Order: sequence, then C-alpha cells, then structure tokens
Amino acid sequence: MRGLLLLLIIFVNTTVFAQKVEYSIVVKDIETQLPIENAIVFIMKTKQTLISNQDGKVTFELNGASSLQVSETNYEKVTLRWGPLKPDLFVVYLKNNNNKLEEIVVSKEKPEKNLQKIVSNSREKLASAYRLKVYVREFFMLDNKYSYYNDGLVNFQFEGNQKKVTTTLLVEQNRSYGLLETDVSADLMGYNLNNIMENYANLKYFDPLLDSKTKKEYEFTTTGHPNNKEYYITSVTPLDKSKKALDTFEIIYDPVKKLIVEFSIFIAPGNLAQIEEQTKVGSKNLTRSQVKVTYRIDGEDYYLLSANEEIAYDLILKDQAKKNIQVRNNFITTNFNRQNFTYKESDVFKEKTLFNKQNKILTKYWDISGFTATEEEKGIITSLEFKL
Repeated sequence: MRGLLLLLIIFVNTTVFAQKVEYSIVVKDIETQLPIENAIVFIMKTKQTLISNQDGKVTFELNGASSLQVSETNYEKVTLRWGPLKPDLFVVYLKNNNNKLEEIVVSKEKPEKNLQKIVSNSREKLASAYRLKVYVREFFMLDNKYSYYNDGLVNFQFEGNQKKVTTTLLVEQNRSYGLLETDVSADLMGYNLNNIMENYANLKYFDPLLDSKTKKEYEFTTTGHPNNKEYYITSVTPLDKSKKALDTFEIIYDPVKKLIVEFSIFIAPGNLAQIEEQTKVGSKNLTRSQVKVTYRIDGEDYYLLSANEEIAYDLILKDQAKKNIQVRNNFITTNFNRQNFTYKESDVFKEKTLFNKQNKILTKYWDISGFTATEEEKGIITSLEFKL
C-alpha cells in the first residue's frame, strides 16, 4: 500500500511537471517606466525567440524551467534565472546603455567600401543549410480600414551559396480572416513568402548601394552606436542632387565579426514628394515604405531573427478614382536548427502567400509563436473573423 501511494505521488508530480505553463513578461525602460518594443526574449532551454510588442509584452508556454535572456540594441542585456518567474505577469526592467556620444568612426577605408565587405561577409555567413520555424502575419488596410488578416506558423529550409539562396516552405498551421475586393485581391498576390525570405538571406536590399553607378547618388557615414559600444552604424542618405525618390538606410553591424545586426530602410517624406504622380489606371503612387530587419549572432550561428515591412500606396482606378492600400508584414523566427527536415514533395507549399491556403488550425499557435498581439490587434483580428 505504501509503495502504491509513493508511485501515485511520483506519477502526479511527473504529470504536473510535464504540463506546459503559460507565462507573460513585460519589458520596460527602468528610467521612463515605458514599455520597450522589439525587445528580444530568448528562452535558453528551448532556444525559442520572442519579440515584445508595442506594450512590451511577450507570452510563451514552457514545460519545466529555463533561464531567459532579455536584450535590445539600446539597452544592457539581462539574464533571468528561473526562480522569481511566476506564471502571471512579470515585469523586466532594462537599463539604457547610453554611455557615450555618437562619434564619427575614423578609418583609412571609405565607409562605402567597408559596407561592401560587411554585406559580403554577412551574405556568406547566411548562405548555409539550416531551417527556421517562423511565425508570419499580415495586416491589410483598404482606405484606412482593416479588411484582411492572415498569419501562420511555417518552416523554411535554406540552401544555397553567397550568390543565390533558395528556400523550401512547409506550412504547419495558418488562418485568414476578412474579405478583399476583386480589384485589389490580385495585387495582394504579389506578396511572396519565399522571395521575401530569400531576399533577407541574399541581402538584396543592399544591391543599389553596391552598384558602382547607383551608389554615387548616396552619402555614406559611419559612426559609433550611441547606446552600444560593441556596434557601429553606417547611415546612407540620398544626395540632394538626386532626382529620384531613393531609400535612406541605417545599418547596425558588429565591426569585429563584420556581420549586420540590424538594418532599417525607409523613404523620407521629402524624397516621396519628388515622385511624379502617375495617372494611368493600375498605377501605384507610393505614400509610405519602410523595412526593419534584425539578425541573431549566436556563436557560429547567424540567421534572420525578425522583420517588419510596411508599404502604402494609392492605386489608380477608372475615372481617376483612388484606393489607398496599406500592408504590414511581420516575421519572427521562433526556432533555428541546423538539421534538415524531411518531407514529401506534396507537402511543399508552392503558392506565393498564405492568402492562397485554406485555414488549418490545430492549436492557438498565434498566442505563443513569437509575437503577442496587443489588445487593439486582437480586436481587429476578431472583427475580421466575424466578417466571414
């Protein structure tokens, strides 16, 4: 009887321990008490990565215990031991790392020449075989009203070399809500998951800066990062004499490892004003364009961590009517693995976007897959769900 009771206690304890528990963390600035968006929370046991939302919040499930690393480029990294963490909301405070003034980096080599080496080395490092589990989502607005949403948990298998990286895409789960009008739904089909991920690995965004002709239209400046002594920043801005609406670049990189840590690309309002408005039916007049991409350096591993892209434009219809279209895409790598996954050719997703795939919902993957939706975003998604 005593032995049976002991066995029962062990079984109950093991069952409880094996259950996954949901945790929520909010990351804040210790001085301002404001939430920190895009902070990285890395779960050391499972190697899962999460990115904080506008409220500074991340949510995840965990079986057992694990230490956590919390970091953001402008703040000092914090490692949390498991002891104080409770299943309810837990606040983590980061200290701003603003300990020096932004200084021009003095080098014998021109900034544009140095950037070429940084991009080349980063491309070479990214051009290897590995797989990423990625949570992707897309918000679509038509005339300033949310009209469509999709997200999914997908796997990308990367193969290739420095000149060309290709991806194979498998979709685990996905969902789509809302309705799109026929005159803009075809336009959405241009959103190509494989192409976007390959561009992040090939660093195609930097081609204009490396081309001998187009790079003459930019000014290159390299400075020390004002909040992180380990990084440099190369800023690339269009020259005033340029007659085109060119992008502005900000590239944060590790000068020792010569790897890109983060880059942002946007078209400044002043440059947008230089674009001549098109009037032909089907033309797109750009009103906003911005991209922010981050990479993780973890020992010998180097891979895409997250990406946020926003684009907005006026689509010209008949009789000079316009529709304003806005698309916001988010990608977050939740897991990195060097092992190839096995699959049948019939499992490969060969369409451009999750727009083309029927909903497949097995779990509430969106709650624990890297991004935690804000209350506002949850409201938007719910409203679109009931439009169906």
